[in-house]
Amino acid sequence: MSTLNSLILVVDDEKHITQVLHMNLELEGYRVITASSGIEALERLREDLPDLVLLDVRMPELDGFETLRIIRETSDVPVIMLTIRSDEEDIVRGLELGADDYVTKPFRARELSSRIKAVLRRTQGPTSPESAILKIDDYLSVDYNNREVIVAGERVPLRPTEFRLLYHLIENAGWVVPHETLLAKVWGYEYQEEVHYLRLYVTYLRQKIEPDPSNPRYILTERGVGYRFVDFKNQSKEKEW
Repeated sequence: MSTLNSLILVVDDEKHITQVLHMNLELEGYRVITASSGIEALERLREDLPDLVLLDVRMPELDGFETLRIIRETSDVPVIMLTIRSDEEDIVRGLELGADDYVTKPFRARELSSRIKAVLRRTQGPTSPESAILKIDDYLSVDYNNREVIVAGERVPLRPTEFRLLYHLIENAGWVVPHETLLAKVWGYEYQEEVHYLRLYVTYLRQKIEPDPSNPRYILTERGVGYRFVDFKNQSKEKEW
């Protein structure tokens, strides 16, 4: 998917920031709309269906976190949070509410552009294999076309980032995938140091696919190195033998 001509909604109560972002993003080839509050952002989201939202955290009436919570009730649109704080608790809170990324003010135009491209690229998702549904075992299957998992017969939708992470783990089933490799594959090369992103999304996946997330069967931790998806292909061969 080309990011050219993608529609971006910029949400910030500071007019000079929305003006600067509007100008710079248009120079990058994006279409841009703006909102000065969380309430206005929700209206623009319904009316204009943007491809990505840049959402400021500190706003009057409805702050960025609450706005994001409402967005996630109805939409999977990619959201990048903008904040003057770099506290990890704020970052984790945003990610837990469903943000796709976090950029701290003041930021360089090139950094923000790189993050936008990375988020748009990964929300496209990997190409589905020929077999639309992959059966891991009697408990877990993956529906590549719908980007869902089937857990004990129940369909569970995955966020785009969750799906990409699961896809790359399954593609390397039986092998340890280092933290930096997963971060580069799923988030982009700019994220290779952001291990907390990876920990958080592994937790999300385990909550959705594991019978007991505290004692994982499928996504295994190799401490200090990375993660490994269970070698289900060889296990099934052993059972057949």
